[in-house]
Amino acid sequence: MRYLTDRKRAIGKGASGTGTEHHWAMQVSAVGLAFLLPAWLYVFGKALGQSREAVVATFGHPFPAILTGLLLVVGMRHFAKGATMMIEDYAHGSARKIAVMSVTSLSWVIAATGLYALARMAL
Repeated sequence: MRYLTDRKRAIGKGASGTGTEHHWAMQVSAVGLAFLLPAWLYVFGKALGQSREAVVATFGHPFPAILTGLLLVVGMRHFAKGATMMIEDYAHGSARKIAVMSVTSLSWVIAATGLYALARMAL
C-alpha cells in the first residue's frame, strides 16, 4: 500500500520528470556563458590577425587557455541540452533518438577537438 498520494508523487516532476533540473542547468550555463563569452572575445580579438607564433604565445598563458577551455565545455554542454530539448519537442520515435544521440555526440566531438587543439597550443 502506498502512502503517497498522486499529487505528492507528481510535485516537482513536470511532464518529463526532470524539467526543473534541466531548466536550472540551462539558466546557470547561460549566466556562465554571459560572463565567459565577452572575456573570451576580448582575448580572441587581441590574437586575431596576428602571426601563428603570437597566437600560440597568447593561448600559452594560463588565463586565455583556461578561459577558452571553459567556454568550449560550457558552451557545448549548453548547446547539447538546448538542442536536445528542441528535438524532444518536435521529433518522435526513432528519429528523436537518433537526433539526440547525434547532437550529443557532435557537441562532445567539438569540445574534445577544441580542447585537443588548445592543449597543443598551450603546451
